[in-house]
Amino acid sequence: MNKKKAVFLDRDGVINENRIDYVKNTNELKIFDFVGSSITELKSMGFLVVVVTNQSAINRGLTTEKLVNEIHDEIQKYLKNYETVIDRFYFCPHKPNEKCNCRKPKPGLLEKAILEIGIEPNKSWMIGDNDSDIIAGIEVGCQTIKLDNNFNLKNAVEQIRKKSSI
Repeated sequence: MNKKKAVFLDRDGVINENRIDYVKNTNELKIFDFVGSSITELKSMGFLVVVVTNQSAINRGLTTEKLVNEIHDEIQKYLKNYETVIDRFYFCPHKPNEKCNCRKPKPGLLEKAILEIGIEPNKSWMIGDNDSDIIAGIEVGCQTIKLDNNFNLKNAVEQIRKKSSI
């Protein structure tokens, strides 16, 4: 089977504004302006785009899986304006003290996507704004890019394009 290359994205802080009190519903979702064009660009380079996100607000009782799925549906609706889509969303509902294998920095979400979709990790990237994202990406063999206030998803996509054309 021919394995696919993917870009794994964290959600909060990468696709949308992060909130100290968590993004709990679609009213609190503020998608960054550059996300649609950035995902379109990744797709044009032949990457699948897969979101892997810790969503402990679920098990903290602050939101529900249904509301998290509605947030993801809203992101997809936004991306339709750019004629693109996120290929799959994976989320961990667990709190840090629950010691699961799916909460980043553990690699469980990425491993699940790799197996289910048939992704080649060493041709793939993990983009996130926290060390836990980077650690999870390294754990499965992806190249990684850490975002900060001066380096966003648009910048990361430009970096991937440059490295892909070498």
